[in-house]
Amino acid sequence: MIFSIVAQIACFAGALCLLLFGMNMLSDGIQKGAGGSLRKLLSKITGNRFYAVLTGLGVTAFIQSSGATTVMVVSFVNAEILTLEQAVGVIFGANIGTTVTAWIVALLGFSFSVSAAAVPLFGLGFVLKYFRKSRIHNFADCFMGFALLFMGLGLLKESLSLGGVTAGILSAISGLGIRGILIGVLLGALVTALIHSSSAMTAIVLTMAANGSLSWELGAAIVLGSNIGSTVDAVMSSFGASTNAKRAALVHVGFNVAGTFLALLAFGLFLRFVDFIVPGLPSENITAHIAMLHTVFNVCATLAFLPFVNQISAATRKIIPEQAGEDDGHYRLPSIITSARTGGDLYSVQVNREISRMASKVMEMFDSACTVFRNPSAIDGECASVARIESYVDEMNVVISDFLQYCARLPSSSADDRRNFTRLMNISGTLEDLSDETCSLMHTARKFIKSGCCSTSDARVDDICDYLELVRVFFEQTCSFFAVGISDDQKASGEVLERKIDRTKHRLKKSSRKRIEAGADVKSELHYIDIVRKIERAGDCVWSMMREL
Repeated sequence: MIFSIVAQIACFAGALCLLLFGMNMLSDGIQKGAGGSLRKLLSKITGNRFYAVLTGLGVTAFIQSSGATTVMVVSFVNAEILTLEQAVGVIFGANIGTTVTAWIVALLGFSFSVSAAAVPLFGLGFVLKYFRKSRIHNFADCFMGFALLFMGLGLLKESLSLGGVTAGILSAISGLGIRGILIGVLLGALVTALIHSSSAMTAIVLTMAANGSLSWELGAAIVLGSNIGSTVDAVMSSFGASTNAKRAALVHVGFNVAGTFLALLAFGLFLRFVDFIVPGLPSENITAHIAMLHTVFNVCATLAFLPFVNQISAATRKIIPEQAGEDDGHYRLPSIITSARTGGDLYSVQVNREISRMASKVMEMFDSACTVFRNPSAIDGECASVARIESYVDEMNVVISDFLQYCARLPSSSADDRRNFTRLMNISGTLEDLSDETCSLMHTARKFIKSGCCSTSDARVDDICDYLELVRVFFEQTCSFFAVGISDDQKASGEVLERKIDRTKHRLKKSSRKRIEAGADVKSELHYIDIVRKIERAGDCVWSMMREL
């Protein structure tokens, strides 16, 4: 008897793990193949709340994971790409989109032999993995995951033939009335939080209901509870994130909890409404009833709360006020680390923003270098400021590079993702090199100014300022190309500008040598030549950055 129970539990656990693995592989495969386009779609959402809902619905239905969508949303809010109001609409839509999985299972999972379709699908996905030179190989995991999902569902049906004791417990819970419903909600929330998938929980409920192990009322209660448990991904993804990202996670939790509470207040009426929509009695077609309940619940909750998006956003701002935070002068990456729920290129959105911040810091350093030649008296203060920023940029490079290496090791990262991470690491390293060159330039400028041979009327100062401005404009253009993209013609014009910077260096050095030959102060001229050489090296760093774009 004990051995039989242990064996049944082991079979259930194995089938559940296969189902979860299949769902994750399916989601990862879709994200590897089309995730970049989906994330671009999410990042371009306008202020229209209805468009935001439809976008969240479509993305979630496509990638088969509301958890992945909400993590994307929290990440975009953290990176200030989405506003909190836009995020609320997407979260509402994601809750509707996740019901598609229930319909797939309800309509296909119990109507034919799943193994007959699963094995060929898995084989097709395995073959596609070898087409590495084609982008289609990114969809290999999609086919294999879909096959494993149905294989897991088939095993789940076999393993969930409950014995008399377990069936009696479920029957007793169903007979407890409102207390049994609350137990069902709690059970659904806890199990979903543990397995991190409301879709998998719904599949388990559908399977148990199809086997006659669950009543219509208890199955409905567990599905409602799974909506609360599904918020665990958003909560976990907000750890260490910005205040607005935490607010977006709170919206997801509050929306699902409030929606479930309202459904429980009118539980009997809610079930009768679903019975009215779906033909036949629940006992005759319980899987369709449960799938419809999942859809109706999320649609009704969205319709109820959508008009109050602004009020919900205002309430979350009061609940989670802005935190000033303690700034100790050290850099911290406000990143979201969730290794299993999203594709790797999601993190490039966060890193792109951080590298833009890094570039703005280096631009501050460069502006300081331009300032001191027009205002020599500010050299000591500007040198101290540049040294402080240079140390901060060094920290940024180390943290960002470490994070990108972590992202490249994620199993969900495709070959394109890893190439992009390498490119971003190179850009981050080049910016750090540019900060070093700028800091070194400032030290040499200090020597040049302190030598007493430098004045604002000196023609050499005009040459240096013009040369610095040439490189600064080059750097400014490169930063804008990093943000919006670069064309081949723009890169070619950048190469022309880089050659002009080289020619200017040779011209200025030649002029300095002539002044030395004419009897000018050698020490001052050597400092001047050193400044020119370092400005040219700064231009080389900018050109290296542009080549990575």
